[in-house]
Amino acid sequence: MAPLDLDRAWDLHPQVSVRPEPFGALLYHFGTRKLSFLKDRGLLAVVQALATAPTARAACTAAGADDEDAARYARSLATLARSSMLVERTPTP
Repeated sequence: MAPLDLDRAWDLHPQVSVRPEPFGALLYHFGTRKLSFLKDRGLLAVVQALATAPTARAACTAAGADDEDAARYARSLATLARSSMLVERTPTP
């Protein structure tokens, strides 16, 4: 499984809802009806930081992730992208 390119900008898909839970969070995609579990509150912080960060790497930094955590989160974010929970942000002109 290839990790996500942390040097690109990513967002939650507009049809994804995030519900924080004590264990992490539930992500529900209203379009595909898929449910994903985030079992790591650090990963939840990264996912939430994607909305305002210029890149996924910046979101990791904003969430307090070190290089080792960022590499692990990149693999998790790649899984979320493959399941359409995340989409690459298109640059605005």
